[in-house]
Amino acid sequence: MNILLLGSGGREHALALKISQSKHCDNLFIAPGNAGTSQCGKNLAISVNDFDAIKKTCIDEKINMVIVGPEEPLVKGITDFLIADEKLKHLDIIGPSKAGAQLEGSKAFSKQFMLRHNIPTAAYKEFTLDNYEDGVQYLSNHTLPIVLKADGLAAGKGVIICDNVFEALAEFDLMIQRAKFGDASKRVVIEEFLSGIELSVFVLTDGKNYITLPEAKDYKRVGEGDTGLNTGGMGAISPVPFADDVFMKKVDERIIQPTVNGLHKEGLEYRGFIFFGLIKVNDEPFVIEYNCRMGDPETEVVIPRLKNDLVELLKAAADQKLNEVKLEVDSRSACTVVAASGGYPGEYKKGIEINGLDIAFGDSLVFHAGTSLKDGKVLTNGGRVLCVTSYGKNISFAVAKSLMTLEEISFEGMFYRSDIGYEFD
Repeated sequence: MNILLLGSGGREHALALKISQSKHCDNLFIAPGNAGTSQCGKNLAISVNDFDAIKKTCIDEKINMVIVGPEEPLVKGITDFLIADEKLKHLDIIGPSKAGAQLEGSKAFSKQFMLRHNIPTAAYKEFTLDNYEDGVQYLSNHTLPIVLKADGLAAGKGVIICDNVFEALAEFDLMIQRAKFGDASKRVVIEEFLSGIELSVFVLTDGKNYITLPEAKDYKRVGEGDTGLNTGGMGAISPVPFADDVFMKKVDERIIQPTVNGLHKEGLEYRGFIFFGLIKVNDEPFVIEYNCRMGDPETEVVIPRLKNDLVELLKAAADQKLNEVKLEVDSRSACTVVAASGGYPGEYKKGIEINGLDIAFGDSLVFHAGTSLKDGKVLTNGGRVLCVTSYGKNISFAVAKSLMTLEEISFEGMFYRSDIGYEFD
């Protein structure tokens, strides 16, 4: 098979490596990719949102399967766009239709979907400019803390937790009246705050059947001990110790099954990954959010734990034959630790040379995220630059191995958290 993978982050490098190891992969193209993915296939200088160039590539390179990594092209309708072309009717696309991608593209849609299918989630109300004053009244009388969410995609920055009424009212004004997140905050979802511990659960679905992949927990705060600003994720672990069989049975019966069945009942075409952002509240699971793709950096611990041929799994999803698949998972723990650019998640420099990448790392894997190649050198090209994933007999061992490997890698301003998985030592 000729396969096209869209994206350029650590998630895409982890997927590219696994795909390149498949006996079913003849040629792998990554658009646009990074310095790491160039070792797995051929990078193409094409934006994930350049639908015409993607279509041309699919035709010119005789692509059989397209795997969409990030959310933006899915929400904008890349799946619908490609299969609308007669020349691409044969194409297998791993990623939902534009309508299915509303699970992530619209917070209001996803909350309404959960209500329709009795899926446990936080109580909420939604507001626009038309009922702005009702929103002010609602916020003024709501218990604290309270959560404000921009309805649309906001590059991971559209969720704000407010601890006092004045802050909540100010943020509400910024989001709706002053378009803090552009069109994404024309509609705002105001949600009760749930207190508990979070985790990420992933499924691959063919629209009718599904398989549940290994769960993971990521660490969003930039500083040790979960302090400081939120980031795209500074590390992740898998499995999650508190996600035992009893808890995961609740997740399956109350959340995953109703979600997949709900998509099917509502006629929403969905062949791809569903990310369930969950929170455990007094041993009960609630949905915080849906994503219509794999998470990052969770992918960098979930995919390495899969023993199956990934292309076989994806082909089964495309052919609606996931009911015939048996998932095989590595029993070892996995931890990934992200190395970031100085200043991240604020301003940071790019184009800094990275040293130490040629060292033999044993069973640790280095996944590139914000990197580029220039004159044979690997340079920084983002806030989250790379991550190191290691296996271990438990989380502590896996973390220690990743940290040992990171000590051999360096670039100016590089920093990382040394306490990923700290709650489970």
